[in-house]
Amino acid sequence: MADTFTTRVLDITTGSSEAVHDLTDACASFLSEAARGRDGLLHVFVPHATAGIAVIETGAGSDSDLLAALRELLPADDRWQHRHGHRGHGRDHVLPAFVPPHATLPVIGGRLELGTWQSVVLVDTNVDNARRNVRLSFLG
Repeated sequence: MADTFTTRVLDITTGSSEAVHDLTDACASFLSEAARGRDGLLHVFVPHATAGIAVIETGAGSDSDLLAALRELLPADDRWQHRHGHRGHGRDHVLPAFVPPHATLPVIGGRLELGTWQSVVLVDTNVDNARRNVRLSFLG
């Protein structure tokens, strides 16, 4: 199994504001070591109750649009029963139902097989937690 499964944890600082953090380069770097030219699957997982993983276009406004849509869909107000942390923090705990905490992606010839404009991102709306772990696992 050691030759077919490799995993690494990234330590990501998202800061004190909502963030869409691009993980694509970190995924590619991990695969250059872990996949060694093989086909397989990359599993990306964020082990936090208030963050998610998405595959979206970045750099053309889509990341800001995603955060704006989440603010509209999940307002940071007092409607949430989950009330510790900053005002509206309960919405952060609902986020993973809309942006799941994981993605499994194809790896072909040791490279992440994404579409032309696709990027792998960490979505974090929890301003109370500026540090996140993201686990990258390659099976191939």
